[in-house]
Amino acid sequence: MAFEHLPTPDLLRDRIGARLAERWKLMLCEGLLLEFFGVLAFTMPLLGTLAVDILVGWLLCAGGLVRVVSLLHARHAPGYWWSLSAGVLAIVVGALLLVNPLRGALTLTTLLAALFFVEGLSAILAGLDFRHHARNWGWLLFRGIIDLGLVFLIWNGWPGTAAWAIGVIAGVNLFFMGLTIVMLAFAVRKT
Repeated sequence: MAFEHLPTPDLLRDRIGARLAERWKLMLCEGLLLEFFGVLAFTMPLLGTLAVDILVGWLLCAGGLVRVVSLLHARHAPGYWWSLSAGVLAIVVGALLLVNPLRGALTLTTLLAALFFVEGLSAILAGLDFRHHARNWGWLLFRGIIDLGLVFLIWNGWPGTAAWAIGVIAGVNLFFMGLTIVMLAFAVRKT
């Protein structure tokens, strides 16, 4: 009996669609702004790399500081010294990234290349699995090949690629994120 007053899935979908349609201009502006920053990071990759490194440095410092401060009130908690050590280490690593972001770019680029290798391989294998279940399985295969191509480019010019790889990849990511939001804005405008 309590379920009689719940809206149906169709009604919920219509309400969400109406809300999105009301805000399509805001979505369009957000998407265009992300595209702009993506192009900026892509065309000035060293600046993009430095921006990402500095952002990660500040995030590590802030997270480590919050952890250390919160642990000061829990000195008898299990694992106190381990947690405190991890918080201090986060602050130190964040400070090192802030002091010398280009040196940090080497480490971040290595991690990024490892991530793209795993993602590329898994996308190729998933695409091959999907070929029996979906017509668009080739997109997964394509993405996996692109990821492995990026890994090849990064390692082929190592360590010089560390100066531009993060900026280029962040730029491409921001641009396509913005493009997706722009396309969604135009799609919801019509509903």
